[in-house]
Amino acid sequence: MYGRTKLMNILFNRELARRSAGTGVTANCLHPGFVATRFGDQSGGLMQLIIGVGKRFAITPEQGAETIIHLASSPEVEGKSGGYYHKSRVDTPSRAAQNDTSARRLWEVSAKLTGLGF
Repeated sequence: MYGRTKLMNILFNRELARRSAGTGVTANCLHPGFVATRFGDQSGGLMQLIIGVGKRFAITPEQGAETIIHLASSPEVEGKSGGYYHKSRVDTPSRAAQNDTSARRLWEVSAKLTGLGF
């Protein structure tokens, strides 16, 4: 489920960038890396243990924020839209995340479910 929601984030961003092209609005998404946040801390059982051990290899929240800060403030990305970033650089998402038909469909379903006809 987690992976599906991340895929939907990328697809939604892809369609938002397409729809806002030429307006001056930019939309990009990113993968911050494996960040040691409180995610999974209350999951209990084996999962909590696994996540706890894994966090020893994770980056700090400050390091995880670097790409977000880069996208919000760097002249390098000014005017660029529709990108997928990792470690402050453009990266290529999965093949599924590059599917324009899926991006359009997700947008349409989201608009219908929320009652927003945008």
